[in-house]
Amino acid sequence: MHPLQFLVPLGWIETIGPILPIALFVLAVANVGTRLLSHRQHEQQAAEGDDDEALDRYAPHVFTNTGLVTMGMLFTLYRPTSGMIFMIPVIGLFVTDFFEFESRLVEARNDMELERPKAGIAISLLVVVYAAYYGLEFLYSPYLDLIFA
Repeated sequence: MHPLQFLVPLGWIETIGPILPIALFVLAVANVGTRLLSHRQHEQQAAEGDDDEALDRYAPHVFTNTGLVTMGMLFTLYRPTSGMIFMIPVIGLFVTDFFEFESRLVEARNDMELERPKAGIAISLLVVVYAAYYGLEFLYSPYLDLIFA
């Protein structure tokens, strides 16, 4: 019996639970791609823009960030320990994106060259590694079973 079954109906999470690790992996890989596209768009906007708020948030990147946080919370409901471990770098990614966008605004406002989002790329690659660990378990588990069984 699940401890929260009387407060929140969680029967549906058992249905979508096995798909969540693969969905998290796909979103994490998409997040790396949208991060690079977002940087490219910010460079173009900074070159064209004359006003103070020359940069806009890149909508697909916002979608992948929001999707990672939401899916990570659902994964926490499905596998609590694994989900909490996965959410640590995801929350770090979310905070890093917020501050890196603000730093791009400062760079654009002061007519400086926009730097690549190095911290965001590093932590998003860490999220990809964690998501691959949970989502691609079927690839490496037979070999681990041979070693440790």
